Amino acid sequence: MPIKRVDAIADPTRRQFLRKSFAGVGWMMAGGVLSRCGSSSDDGGGAATMSNIANLGPLGDPDENGLRLPEGFTSRIIGRSGMPVGSTSYAWHSAPDGGATFTTGDAGWIYVSNSEGFAAVGGGASAVRFASNGDIVDAYRILGGTDLNCAGGPTPWGTWLSCEEKPTGRVWECDPLGENEAVVHPAMGAFEHEAAAVDDANLHVYLTEDVPDGRLYRLVYDASGDLSTGELQVAEVIGTGPEGAVEWHPLPDPSGQTGETRYQVPSSTIFNGGEGIWNHEGIIYFGTKGDNRVWTYDTKTSMLTIFYDAATSSMPILKGVDNLTVTPAGDVVVGEDGDDMQVVAISAEGPVVPLVQITGQDGSEVTGPAFDPRLQRLYFSSQRGADGLDLLGMSGITYEVKGPFFI
Repeated sequence: MPIKRVDAIADPTRRQFLRKSFAGVGWMMAGGVLSRCGSSSDDGGGAATMSNIANLGPLGDPDENGLRLPEGFTSRIIGRSGMPVGSTSYAWHSAPDGGATFTTGDAGWIYVSNSEGFAAVGGGASAVRFASNGDIVDAYRILGGTDLNCAGGPTPWGTWLSCEEKPTGRVWECDPLGENEAVVHPAMGAFEHEAAAVDDANLHVYLTEDVPDGRLYRLVYDASGDLSTGELQVAEVIGTGPEGAVEWHPLPDPSGQTGETRYQVPSSTIFNGGEGIWNHEGIIYFGTKGDNRVWTYDTKTSMLTIFYDAATSSMPILKGVDNLTVTPAGDVVVGEDGDDMQVVAISAEGPVVPLVQITGQDGSEVTGPAFDPRLQRLYFSSQRGADGLDLLGMSGITYEVKGPFFI
């Protein structure tokens, strides 16, 4: 059912209702506690406990879906742009981009995915719902009427933040169940949003900006579970190098009406093409595509460091740094925009490991990596599929790879 566009929820009673409604969907991994007890099988048991990512072998020959996988892994396609998802009647959106997973009360899960397309050809964001055995049971829209929704991030209270990547782009809070209207949050500013990571312990949302002279922002919001108000700030790294202590400056005009946000504080630090961002145990991980780096920001010490740099790494297989996620064990999993179209993990034990490679789709990009609750399935998309020059993204493909990521 199409989502009605709304400007904001100013009524606190309505906000409380939405938060209670969203409580039916359990949040997956962004800085909270993921249940890891019990079996890792498809019988509804809990997740496996130990990361196996550092131990995966080399990628094999392409399978029937054109994916190179480690031994013991399999793949399937769960969505093609413009075609029905599984046995549902819902046509998958164009240009699938950022995504995340959410657990459901029936031991199943939901994968949400943005569309970096225009409202006229679908746009917004969609969801696929899975039964406990992995069968697709439903697919539907959770956000409509928006343009160029790139990445975003899950919240600790079970909603999805969908970010518009355009000069007047805003952040929309969506219900993964599709039962509540999406809500726009002007407090997070109007700029070329890429992704968002919530640090509810400190009432912060960290935001990236995908332009060559982009900035790193954060919203200091007023109350847990309510992103409708707060102060938008921009980062300045203190020192002569790219690393160092971070100072946060209030933005004079988050709406951007008096001038683009990234130029409003002259001392703010440039980040070259901000991409995916994730909160793992108080460490904010984010990528910058322009210089092929992954950064960490420690919320306790306010220190920024370079976690991965293709120019200096002894294993520089990760290039075109794009969307990312972090497993409960601390593995940083990144999709590549271009290069050789891999999903790459910087494992918690140190090695840089390729998890999958999409072949025959030069010119596309890998987007939306996210694991299912049992950490046995990885979801991601090829935004433009084999037709890498298709700017409308009507050749997009969303995949599931299954195997022993965790044991």
